[in-house]
Amino acid sequence: MSKRKVAYYYDSDVGAYTYGLGHPMKPHRIRVTHDLVTAYGMLDKMHILKPKRASPEVMSSFHTDEYVHFLTNVTPETADKLTYSGTRFLVGEDNPAFDGLFEFCSISAGGSIGAAQRITSGAADIAINWAGGLHHAKKREASGFCYINDIVLGVLELLRTYPRVLYIDIDCHHGDGVEEAFYTTDRVMTCSFHKFGEYFPGTGSHEDRGRGKERDMQSIPLRAFFRPSAVVLQCGADSLAGDKLGCFNITMHGHASCAQFLRKQNIPLIMVGGGGYTVKNVARTWAYETACALGIEDDIDPMLPWNPYFEWFGPRYRLEVPQNNMEDLNVKDGSIDIVREKVLEQLQSLHGPPSVQMQDVPRESLGQHLGFSKDDESAKDELDKELAQHVQYVYDLQTGDTTTDESSESDHSWDSDDSLSSGSNTRWRQGTRSPRLSSPSATRVNGRNGASKRKRMSLLTGQYFDIPLQENGYEHYDPCAPPDGDGDRDAAGNSSVKRRFFMSLPPESGWDSLAGGGGYGVDDIVSMRRGIINGYGHYDFGSFVNGGAGVDVEGDDDADDDDEGMVVD
Repeated sequence: MSKRKVAYYYDSDVGAYTYGLGHPMKPHRIRVTHDLVTAYGMLDKMHILKPKRASPEVMSSFHTDEYVHFLTNVTPETADKLTYSGTRFLVGEDNPAFDGLFEFCSISAGGSIGAAQRITSGAADIAINWAGGLHHAKKREASGFCYINDIVLGVLELLRTYPRVLYIDIDCHHGDGVEEAFYTTDRVMTCSFHKFGEYFPGTGSHEDRGRGKERDMQSIPLRAFFRPSAVVLQCGADSLAGDKLGCFNITMHGHASCAQFLRKQNIPLIMVGGGGYTVKNVARTWAYETACALGIEDDIDPMLPWNPYFEWFGPRYRLEVPQNNMEDLNVKDGSIDIVREKVLEQLQSLHGPPSVQMQDVPRESLGQHLGFSKDDESAKDELDKELAQHVQYVYDLQTGDTTTDESSESDHSWDSDDSLSSGSNTRWRQGTRSPRLSSPSATRVNGRNGASKRKRMSLLTGQYFDIPLQENGYEHYDPCAPPDGDGDRDAAGNSSVKRRFFMSLPPESGWDSLAGGGGYGVDDIVSMRRGIINGYGHYDFGSFVNGGAGVDVEGDDDADDDDEGMVVD
């Protein structure tokens, strides 16, 4: 077997984080896996790298600025306030706000981004990040134990160099977050093997084919139809037999056969972790799949070597996850053959791999290329500092969502978070039933633009709960627009509550003062701030914060006019 260059990403801090007592997700499993890999002597055969932690700016290449900003600030003590009593960002019990949340996310995302960069640079043929694989995270909210979608960030990095990327997911749960992110592009094909039906997240029908020219297939041979330039394999271990939350009966060797198959294809490969809630089986499998990436799976001893967690693997102390006596329901009614035939039929309808016009992508910013270091203060003049201060101040003020223009919406306009989860797509409008949209996880009440509710499934409990919807289908409270206030509607049943584009008061003034109508928009506040910076004007911020009308601007008698332009229905 040909020797492949393997890069292995690991940060020793990742095992120190915890989702909380009793939560099934255990980041410590990554530490146990690493110790087992070390005990087998695999580290000498790989490039061992500590990932550079992902910054908020890097995370914002997929996630919204508001959501990333929330993750950088949330703590267990402030979670209830920042999530508006659990209705925004972290909905339900699946995703708690634990200590060190953002640092944990930065390690996970940094590993997958670093793995992609290692692949694109040609320094590695296979890159491994067992701390990654959090495939449920959405653009603007956490889901299914996942906060930052490191897979999407890694694929975006791959697309800077490679024209097509194939994503394969062998987690027991559908990789809905990755599918949604690339639902409208033909440069990424997703192939997910999971349980479908009354099971979290309730999506992932074999009928799904994306939107427009996109691809979302569920079987092999994908390589002949798509011709991927790189592959990302999500090795979720909750599909193993005996998993606490899974329901499959796959052995360790069956699970690892996917990694072995892809290694033989000689295509650049990234392997990431994912689900898996029986820690000892997760560690066994990921250690064995690391050996598969190195091509030494036949040379390692099935009897486990001594390691700091040796007692966890009793009573057999073997590198194995055997199957149990579950009944195989897949072959009972021929459902596997039906799915396979349907997917192959869809693959036949493809018109060959998409062509992509590629161009050289700069590896450094323009400032770096010209020799300007971000730490070189001498290269900055007063105007640079003033503009930077101004932009930062505006950014700090923009803590609310902006609304979208309904008039610009058409059958061709589409948002992954809104459409996949709420049923806003062409088939819904035309009255054609979609398997995904008819699932309980996509159930909606009332109209699209009115205050409504949506069903969401919990991975932890398997129960459904309602999520209040706001204007244009956003699933969170707006401080000025309670979702179900009967007293806030006019005779026609429409909401009469005003909504602001941006928060117009400093956070320390409290959210309750927003409803009082301070009346000052972002431009007013920025003008006040700039006046202070430049040394002119006098501003009574005390009365401003308290909702008073007095803002004393020299030479301006109309300074206390209400900024009606920032308020919309």
